This record gives sequence, C-alpha cells and structure tokens, in this order.
Amino acid sequence: MLLQLLSRNVRAAAHRCSPYVVALALLPALLAGCASTPLPPWPAKAPLPPAERGRVVAPVYPAPGQPAQATPVPGAPSLPSWPTGAAPAPADPALNPAVAAHFPDPMVRYRTPGLSDGRRAFTTNAELSDWLGAIATAQQGAGTRTQLLRLGPSQHGEPILALILTRAAGTTPDAMEASRRPTVLMVGQQRGDEPAGAEALLALAQELAGGLLEPLLDRINVVLVPRANPDGADAGTPETAAGVDMVSDHLVLSTPEARALAELVREYRPILVLDAREFPAAGALRDAFGAEPSYDALLQYGTAANVPDFITKAAREWYYEPMAASLKSERLRSDWFFGPAQGAGIGRVAGGSVLPDTLRNVSGLKNAVGFTVASRGVGLGRAHIQRRVHTQVTAMASALRSTAERSSSLEQVRSFVARDTSALACRSQAVIEAVPTPAQRDIALLDAHTGAERIEHVSWDSPLKLRAVTSRPRPCGYWLAARADNMVDRLKLLGVQVLRVAEGGPLLADSYERAGPGAALRRNTIDAPAGSYYVPLNQPLAQLAVAALEPDSAAGYVAKGVIDDVSEVARIISTPSLVFEEPT
Repeated sequence: MLLQLLSRNVRAAAHRCSPYVVALALLPALLAGCASTPLPPWPAKAPLPPAERGRVVAPVYPAPGQPAQATPVPGAPSLPSWPTGAAPAPADPALNPAVAAHFPDPMVRYRTPGLSDGRRAFTTNAELSDWLGAIATAQQGAGTRTQLLRLGPSQHGEPILALILTRAAGTTPDAMEASRRPTVLMVGQQRGDEPAGAEALLALAQELAGGLLEPLLDRINVVLVPRANPDGADAGTPETAAGVDMVSDHLVLSTPEARALAELVREYRPILVLDAREFPAAGALRDAFGAEPSYDALLQYGTAANVPDFITKAAREWYYEPMAASLKSERLRSDWFFGPAQGAGIGRVAGGSVLPDTLRNVSGLKNAVGFTVASRGVGLGRAHIQRRVHTQVTAMASALRSTAERSSSLEQVRSFVARDTSALACRSQAVIEAVPTPAQRDIALLDAHTGAERIEHVSWDSPLKLRAVTSRPRPCGYWLAARADNMVDRLKLLGVQVLRVAEGGPLLADSYERAGPGAALRRNTIDAPAGSYYVPLNQPLAQLAVAALEPDSAAGYVAKGVIDDVSEVARIISTPSLVFEEPT
C-alpha cells in the first residue's frame, strides 16, 4: 500500500514537471529537479536477527523463597543491593478484584531496582543513574558501544540521563550518522506518576547491551531516556518541579527537561521517537460509563496538522500494525488511544491530542515517526506493575524490530518527505488549525463493580483523520524582528534553520494586525533591517516553523506567550533579496 502510494506520488511529480511522458531511465534526474526523491522497490520484509516476536526479554526471576537480585550485564560492575523486606504498597482501594482478575501477571518477571520484591518505591533517581552507569561502563561484546549522556539538570538539579547503544564507529552524532543506520529514541516518564515506561526502559537497556535484542544493533542505533522528568518521579507527581506538564511542552520548550530532549533530537536525528506513557485505569471513564478500559495498551502515532502523509502511513503500516500483533501474541489487548471527551458527557470519547506540542506530534513535523505507547497504570500504584512493564517492553521490542526491518526504507521515506516539504515553500496551502473528525467506534470496557466485559458503541473524535478549520497560502518564509531572540533560540533548539539578516532590504509581507482566531492580515511592504531574522520554508522542518510562527496557531509562540507583539513576526510571500550572515 505505502509503496503504491509513493510510486503514484513519483509519477504525479513527473507529470507536474513536464508535459511529456518521461522514460523510466530519465525519471531520477527529472525528480531531482522537482525536489522529490525517487524510491526503489519497497522491500517486502528483510530478514531479522533472532529476536523472538512478542516474547519477554528479561530473564526469569528466582523461584519463590530465593532472594530477588538485580542481574547486571555480563562484565558490568556490580550494581548496588536494592532495599528489600518492606511491605508492598497497598493497591488502589478502588481496584475491584473482579476487574483485577482480567490482568494477571505475565509468565516472566523483570529485574530492575524498582521491581524487586518487597519494594514500596519504584527505581529512584540515584538507582537509575547507577544502573545505566553500570551498563555504560561494562565491556560490551560484538562491537557494541555504549555511552551515558548527561543531557542537563532538571529544575531541582537532578541529571537527565540518556544511554546510547550502537555498533557505529563512535557514539557521536556524526559517527552514528556515518553508520547509515537509523536511530531510535525511546523516552520514559515524562510524567512522574507514570513509572512503567522508566522501569521497562531499564530492562530494555540490559537486553540491548547483552541480551536477545543486541543483534538489532547491526541495523539500528538506539538512544534511551528512561526518565525525562526526574523531579516529578521523585515527588510522584505528573508535572515538573515548576508545575508544568512537559508532555505538551515540546514546541514552546518552557522547561529545561523539554529543552534537553529537543537538543538530543536535534543532534541525533532519530527516525523513530517513542514516548512511553501510562493511562488512567479508571478515573473519568468510570464516571462516564461506570466501567474501566479493558486494554493493556493504547497506541497513537503523530496526528498533528501537516504531518507528512507518508510519515503517517509508515507509522501505521510499519509500526502500529506489527505492534498490535505483538501485543496480541502476548495476550495483551491494545487499541487506538482514547479517553473521555472533555465536556461531552456520556457516550463520547476522544483520541490523542492533535496540537503540535507533544513529543509524538512534534516528531512527526520533524519528518520522523512519533509514537506513544500508553500502558494501563495511572492510579494503580504498584498493582499489576509486572504486567504494565511487560506491555511496554513488548511494544518497544516490536518498534525496534520494525525499525530494523525497514531501516533503509525509513531513511528513503524521510529523504523523500524532507525534499518534498522543502519544495512546498511559496506554494500550496498550510493548515493552521485542524480538528478531529467525528466518527463511531466500539470500545471494550469492564464493569467497575462486577468485572464483566462489555462493548460500548461510542462517538469518537478521531485524530486519525483531521478536518482543516483554518488554512491559508503557504508563505516563502517568516520574518522575525531583531528583538525576537526568545523565538529564535527555541527554533534553533528544535533544529529549524534561522538566518540572520546582514544587509537589510524591503520584503513583501502579510503582517498581522492582531492575533488569535480570525487573525487579520494586511498586505504591505516591510523593511527588514540588519540584525533581524528570516526563517525560510524551503527547508525540511518547514512544517514545524509553521506550527510555531503562525500567530493564530493554537500551540504557537504567540498563543503561548513566547511573544506578545504580533508585529515581531510577518509572513513573507515572495522570495526575499537579502544578504544573510554565515550560519554559525
């Protein structure tokens, strides 16, 4: 399906560029002139290293009666002994045993500090640092290289850590780029009260360094950030120390935690960014339906306006479908992400956010596959933690395998999309605001009192197909005033190209007279003085620039208060004749 659509797009590009039928041998040259990338025949399925589909990658726990110990990677320095003997934390008192019976523990058990028997607390920040440090300093086999990165301190000074695992010649961005292997980034615990992702990524780190998943490093590079919000994890609260939900902070970048992730993505350019989350086991859904979701995992790829169609199709066909199959093989139920629609009352649910401010949506606008795996967990305390971690590990292992299978094809898709996006400058339409499409779907629920399963047919605000509310002709770029450094710094951190004007001149522009819904535009000529900025849209991250700089973009820099004067930004509607400083 995806190959056919790409081939059709190539043929359409050929007809747009020439009124004549072009011989197949001349097609690559023609497409290069049209700023589109020809693609070779799509691979059906590449052979994989032996990583058993859907199986747990952690070793079996000791038999009952034996002490529970964390098993380090062979050759790694010994990890500290984790506290044992404390009574388990009580489960949520609202958790009905009849409901709990639908979520038995898996056949295997995972070994991390926070999953030791008798633990009250999940893995602490200090334990997480020791665990990753032990893996990073171990002697790896088969050419595997590891490195522990300190991305920067959190608001309380805790390190935000990333572990690199690769078989490239080095662990720098340039060395990993030169390996011609795509990079996968997996991020856990953006919200401090969602611990399963962090515990799963600690287990995954061991398996990539010296276990069943290590052979995948022949085809991919992996970067793991088990805990993006160490302050929230320490306090057991969703927000960062400043009370910000960093889940929706990936465009504005108001927190050091989101900025640390943005810099990591900019430098290592992952083709897949997976966000390991958890969803409420009950909460508002119980209030609306008197029931709880019967799912182990809710899945969602990037669904913001202007995410390239081919990225969306790759996410669905190459990631969602095999991931759902892997989960099913482990008897773990999954579906598209949903939750109660705000203010909608009974009988209506909504999918994941369509705003360009989440990690998966911003990743999609960066021409990568953004994906959220949310396991059932918020509000459960430690209840079902082995099953929650098993859900995450199963989904993550599937995503790693999918990337290994499609490694060369994914890079071809990204190259195609990057050039196609760049070619849209000064033409076509840009969607400024889009909303989910009303639809119907069935959801599986468990009665909160009896545990009986039932199917509810509900209205669904579907993010899988968006409806454009506001669109306008795409400009050639955006002019920013010299005093707009606050915007420029954020754009550069996201990887967007920003040019500084060295010699000024006039620009034909659409200027904003006010911001917000129905923003008024006025065609005029503005003077772009030296020291001001220009953001061209003939660049691969143009869609991200549109999301940030259109003043009536709901998640943009005007709406979020990064700037409060719309005169600091203008839409440039013709190619500027300016002299720019050399990029630094």
